[in-house]
Amino acid sequence: MYPDVQLFIDGAWTPAASGRTLEVLNPATGEVLGRLAHAERPDLDRALAAAERGFKAWRGVSAYERSKVMRKAAGLIRERLDHIARLLTLEEGKPLAEARGETLVGADVIEWFAEEARRSYGRVIPARAEGVTQLAIKEPVGVVAAFTPWNFPINQAVRKISAGLAAGCAVILKGPEETPAACAELVRAYADAGVPAGVVQLVFGVPAEISEYLIPHPVVRKISFTGSTSVGKHLAALAGAHMKRVTMELGGHAPAIVFDDADIETAVKILAANKFRNAGQVCIAPTRFLVQERVYAEFVGRFVDLVQHITVGDGLAAGTTMGPLANPRRVVAMQALVQDAVQHGAQVAAGGKRLGNTGNFFEPTVLTHITRDMRVMNEEPFGPLALMLPFSSFDAAVAEANRLPYGLASYAYTRSAKTATAIAAAVEAGMVSINHHGLALPEVPFGGIKDSGYGSEGGSEAIEAYLNTKFVSQASL
Repeated sequence: MYPDVQLFIDGAWTPAASGRTLEVLNPATGEVLGRLAHAERPDLDRALAAAERGFKAWRGVSAYERSKVMRKAAGLIRERLDHIARLLTLEEGKPLAEARGETLVGADVIEWFAEEARRSYGRVIPARAEGVTQLAIKEPVGVVAAFTPWNFPINQAVRKISAGLAAGCAVILKGPEETPAACAELVRAYADAGVPAGVVQLVFGVPAEISEYLIPHPVVRKISFTGSTSVGKHLAALAGAHMKRVTMELGGHAPAIVFDDADIETAVKILAANKFRNAGQVCIAPTRFLVQERVYAEFVGRFVDLVQHITVGDGLAAGTTMGPLANPRRVVAMQALVQDAVQHGAQVAAGGKRLGNTGNFFEPTVLTHITRDMRVMNEEPFGPLALMLPFSSFDAAVAEANRLPYGLASYAYTRSAKTATAIAAAVEAGMVSINHHGLALPEVPFGGIKDSGYGSEGGSEAIEAYLNTKFVSQASL
């Protein structure tokens, strides 16, 4: 049903040198699913040495051949869909349909970067003097240390690995300890597709110990991290001290602005689906629902009605539309945020409580009468909490949307082209989606600004962070 998960170092699955392991728990039952190899410094040293060798070999493989290997890996992911999705639901909790969707998107991401590998063009720059040739050449940056979280164990890792491989880099991935098996299956697909030993490696352990050893190490030339803003700032500072290139995809607190001319039924349907996807444990999930006063009551009423039809349960059970939170810490966090909000005057329009005593289940929750002094209005909830706030004017909505230091995703609903254009320009965010949910496709940019990080993990922009630009000027003799 669920395998013990090993490290993948130098082309082989291996236990930790110390023999240490960690438990992997089922978030729906609290039961132990299996065990996970716990890497320590000797394992990391082996991975670093192998990555250095792997990079030297892989950078010499043509972009055309790299692309073929990657496309084969995408095909293997699709062939193994049912197996991988089941593992993902067991360890992370999301409904099986969502796990299947994540797995299939992972294959799409690999294919997108496989094509980008063949199109990492440099350019010829017209020279000022006769007989001079000026070239801008793209070269792989080197060995990449990548760090990914538990909420999307495939789709967080697949972007980093695939961009690195497409560019000709080697990647050491510190995968998620709470959701390791699906991530391991992703790495297995690359290896089985023919990626040479040392080019992709997977380790698990104590995150701080691994990051603080890999980031300063001279073999590593680039860092890619997805996680909380506080940890991201610490790792960015560590990387900066050693002049390492960094991509940071950090926290968010996405506003969803609903104007009074919007299609309310469509807005409710799309926003609720994306609020409670993966039990709200999504960095781009809409959180602050800013609804214009004239349609506020209608929107909240429709939203609450939809929420009351969400079926919370084991992700493997038929009919489940929202699974458990990934770990007990998130349940405690949700309880604390709701309690603080209620103490400051919030009203619970739906949910608000833990469900049962087994597993990490929490009701999909809607809070009204929200004020800015509540913790949930200032801290990323990363769970199934929807905050409803009325607004009076365009300027008031923009002021609230831009109030926080986060700037990852934002959403707006309006029938007015003028309003849509204005809100897209006014909101401070790396991504804006208007009248639909159009984020996180492989071919579009994905990233934030302000405290939500910098750099892109999607679109043609993503591969640039894994490439150095070398200028070559040559005169004929």
